[in-house]
Order: sequence, then C-alpha cells, then structure tokens
Amino acid sequence: MGKRQAFRLAPVLRVRDAAEQAASRAYADAESAARAAERRAEELAGELPARAITGTHTRAGFLAAMVASRAAAADVAAARSTAQASAEHAQLLRARWTAAAQETRALAKLRDRHELAVRHAEDAAESRAVDDLVTGRYSARGGPGTTGRGEEDAWRD
Repeated sequence: MGKRQAFRLAPVLRVRDAAEQAASRAYADAESAARAAERRAEELAGELPARAITGTHTRAGFLAAMVASRAAAADVAAARSTAQASAEHAQLLRARWTAAAQETRALAKLRDRHELAVRHAEDAAESRAVDDLVTGRYSARGGPGTTGRGEEDAWRD
C-alpha cells in the first residue's frame, strides 16, 4: 500500500537488547567467580584439620605450628569473606540484568503494538479502497438492480 512507517524506537531497542546481553554475560561471569571463590574457601577449610598440632614439639616448633595454624585460619576466613563478597556482587549484577531485561521487554511490547497499529492502519486503508471501488461501481450502475441504461439487471450469482 503506502510507505511503511518505521519504528522510531528500534535503535533504542537494539541498544537495550545489547545492554541486556552484556548484563547477562556479566552476571554469568560473576556467578562463576563466586562459585570458584566458594570452592577455594572450602578447599582451604578442608586443609585446616591437617594443620592441627599433634605429637610432641619443642617450644619453637609449637609456636611455629601455632603461627602457621593461625595463618591458615586467617586464609580460610579471608577466602570465605571473598566468596561472600563475590556472591553479593553476583546478586547485584543479577538485579541489573533483570532490570535491563524488563526495559528490553517493555520496548519490545511497544514495538509489537506499533506493528499491530501499522497492520490495522494498512487493513483499514485496504478496506476503504475496496469500499470505494464497490461504491464507485454501484454509483456508476445507477443503484441496486438497474443498469446504467435504466433497465433492470438480471440477478447473478
């Protein structure tokens, strides 16, 4: 029919879609890093019982074992803290991804409404054109049941 109207928000939708995909990748990377940090913390915690002080030690050996044990415990605490921070960061990125997805869906709905409105407008224009053709032929014939010469037209199927 006529010139098809462009969806003016199409570039914005493409940008939002790219932002959503980037947020999705960032969340996936952060979630992977959080899991890796949690595994590392559990590994360090699993090694801690092996560092327990057993047997007889000299005074210097005992102090060295205690310092090493405390350092290992501090490493476990730091690893757990890192894992917790990584998990919180991943949740923040998930929230950003969710917000980006909602914005993208809203623009996609606007695009769909626009396309529907354009289709309705095209259908209405086509219907008006058909109506104009039919009305024009009807008027040219001189009304219902008559020919242009004033005679009655035989009914046809």
